This record gives sequence, C-alpha cells and structure tokens, in this order.
Amino acid sequence: MKKLVLAVLVTGVVAFVALRRSGDDTVVTTETQSKMVLDRIWIDHIPRNERDVFQLFVAITEQPFGIFQATSQWKGSYELFQYTTDGDGLRLVYGQTGDKETVKATARECSDKGMDLCLELDGASRGVKRYYSMEDWVIEGSVDSLDHVRARVLAKLNLPAAE
Repeated sequence: MKKLVLAVLVTGVVAFVALRRSGDDTVVTTETQSKMVLDRIWIDHIPRNERDVFQLFVAITEQPFGIFQATSQWKGSYELFQYTTDGDGLRLVYGQTGDKETVKATARECSDKGMDLCLELDGASRGVKRYYSMEDWVIEGSVDSLDHVRARVLAKLNLPAAE
C-alpha cells in the first residue's frame, strides 16, 4: 500500500513540476466556499491490492492547478487542469485539450469508507463524482520544488521517503 501511494504521489509531483515550468501565471481571484476542497488529497477508495485502480483528485491553491488521476501501483493515467474559484464552483481548463467546465464542489465531514471527509463533484467530465479524504491529508504551505512537495505529502500520509 505504501509503495502504491508513493507511486501515485511521485506521478502527481512530476505533473506539478511540468505545469509549474509551463510559465502560466493564472491567479485565483475568489475563494471557494469550502476550503476543505483545496490543498487536500482526495481518493475514491483505499486500494484493495496493487492492481486495484483508484481515482485521485487534488487541487492546489498556490499555482491554481489540479489533477484527475486513475491509477494502480502498476499503471495510471492523469489529466492536469488549471482553475479559478467562484463560490462553491471551480472553473476548470484542461491544458491538453483546452476544454473548459464549471464543477460544483461540495465537501463535508463524514464517516464513509473509514474516511473523515467526503467530496462530491457535480459537472466534472473527468474522474468520479464522489471522493474521500482524511482530516490530515492536507497539503500545506508554499510549494516551491519537487522535493518539497514530496516531503510534505509523505509526511502527511506517514510514509517513509524513498531512498
């Protein structure tokens, strides 16, 4: 399980670095109604084994971008997006295709599937409709390098750093 989460995080971090190097300086001008949605790791379920594909959603505020990812320990695919916020909505722009959509994001406390938080995304053409997170799966502070992101995420998930 730890290798699986590490592989997913490495993929997400590589995607972050690629987007950061693209030079786009998009700025978020409004705040989302629920601060629980942003800067948090969201998954659709805990993988049952190394081949179990699960969905991941993350939206980072510092460089307003995010990722939808379907992955197992062995295989995965992802799509990055940039976003702005509008109340409880996220206006997404997918970098590869230029597709745009508005997604209503509703996060709440829950105790489903052994998780602390639930997220419903209404209007998203990627990912799944419902995601789950734990209270401490927050990505905090400035994100300025690949190693910095990796260290913060590994610390939040209580995983050892790769040697």
